[in-house]
Amino acid sequence: MKKLILFVAVLLLASSHKVNAQKNTSKFSEENYSAIKWRNIGPFRGGRSAAVTGVSGKPNLFYMGATGGGIWKTTDAGNSWSNISDGFFGGSVGAVAVSEWDNNVIYVGNGEKTVRGNVSSGDGVWKSVDAGKTWKHMGLPNSRHIPRIRIHPKNADIVYAGVMGDLYKSSNERGVYKSTDGGETWRKVLFANKDAGVIDLIIDPNNARVLYATTWNVRRTPYSLSSGGDGSALWKSTDSGETWKNISENKGLPKGIWGISGVTVSPVNSDFVWLLVENKKGGVYKSEDAGKTWRLINNERKLRQRAWYYTRLYADTKDENIIYVLNVNYHKSTDGGKSYKTYNAPHGDHHDLWIAPENPKRMIIGDDGGAQVTFDGGETWSTYHNQPTAQFYRVTTDNHFPYRIYAAQQDNSTVRIQHRTDGRSITEDDWESTAGGESAHIAIDPENDDIVYGGSYGGYLTRVNHERGTSRAINVWPDNPMGHGAEGMKYRFQWNFPIIFSKHNNINGLIALTSYSSTRCRISL
Repeated sequence: MKKLILFVAVLLLASSHKVNAQKNTSKFSEENYSAIKWRNIGPFRGGRSAAVTGVSGKPNLFYMGATGGGIWKTTDAGNSWSNISDGFFGGSVGAVAVSEWDNNVIYVGNGEKTVRGNVSSGDGVWKSVDAGKTWKHMGLPNSRHIPRIRIHPKNADIVYAGVMGDLYKSSNERGVYKSTDGGETWRKVLFANKDAGVIDLIIDPNNARVLYATTWNVRRTPYSLSSGGDGSALWKSTDSGETWKNISENKGLPKGIWGISGVTVSPVNSDFVWLLVENKKGGVYKSEDAGKTWRLINNERKLRQRAWYYTRLYADTKDENIIYVLNVNYHKSTDGGKSYKTYNAPHGDHHDLWIAPENPKRMIIGDDGGAQVTFDGGETWSTYHNQPTAQFYRVTTDNHFPYRIYAAQQDNSTVRIQHRTDGRSITEDDWESTAGGESAHIAIDPENDDIVYGGSYGGYLTRVNHERGTSRAINVWPDNPMGHGAEGMKYRFQWNFPIIFSKHNNINGLIALTSYSSTRCRISL
């Protein structure tokens, strides 16, 4: 009887608390939380950047567009970075361009071109006329993804935006847009079709009336990626972007379905144009007559693997025979694109490159580790361990005191980091890698905060004992299916499968959820 009374009392108390909470909801305002402030606890380890640029004649000035982090600026050649878009906009940046005529004018296109399953879209074009101190939204709100912005070299009011559009459905928003009034109004000057958006765009450095663009028929779903189809093509304009001609059928270019493609033109010799195309006969194609005729000069897989994530190439600003192709590594040719040597920047998975017009040894590269600067042609690079731009897929905490925070960083390790320390700041001494990989769900043993479980793509699952310094694989199935399709996997795990401890049995209750079938794999610990 006493138990029943106690149970009823607890129910009444809970109900009363719930009602009072609902009644008091309106009393809470921002003033109640005004003393609470965000703290940056690190780690200062850069995340993906798909857009970088420098400024001609200003050797220490560079800009970087971050994944989910807006625009960053360095005035000391990458030794330190500061955010210049907070308070105006954020999100993933697909393009950043500085006017050569007026360096105070900066255009930014939101929504990156790395069409991962978890890529975020943007809200159009932003512009600054005071070198990033203030910003104004300049339209194209439904563009979703803008991988390129190009500015006329002698008129900051003439600007072009290459728009990919919505990755998940057909859209009439795709194409090349042109503005002649500094972005106040835009006209669509190139449209392939509702399924093919612009993926690359360049102005001939020697003749601003000549532009090249590539379009890409791409479709993302939560479970698939389709690359290639009607509308994937190479285009050329000779009247400042007013009209365009599809030159994909020109002599020497591959027949059949195209996927993604990238294009560049030599600043030294406008007749030299290079195209990197995804196709059954794909590879690097070169034209020596400004796009009239072409020939395949290299088809190495290292230049075009995982094409949808890369497929960009850049011409040296002083030597017509030097060209760079970006991929997992970056590759450099000194014989006009026929052969390539492979190089490594501090981080892999490279997405953008800017080469200084006056000094081609001065470059900035954007990759899955942020941005890095070189002054010696890539012999040495600045660090990416000074950029708080990491993309974390999910966060959890443990019951330790003081508690620790666990997170999985895109294209890097998982981390376990102290939420506060005895020192003056939280440094690299206060965080370490932990279980799992970049896409991990992380579960901490409820009975021991030093035992951590973490997953990653392909069903990868590990157990780390921090106290003993040991790590072991506990995969549901002992296999590494990297590079295989779903049909080659014993269990079809998603990129980031949930991992939880049972609330009823902590000892034997770790559960990993496989994909597509809602199968629960109980792991005996």
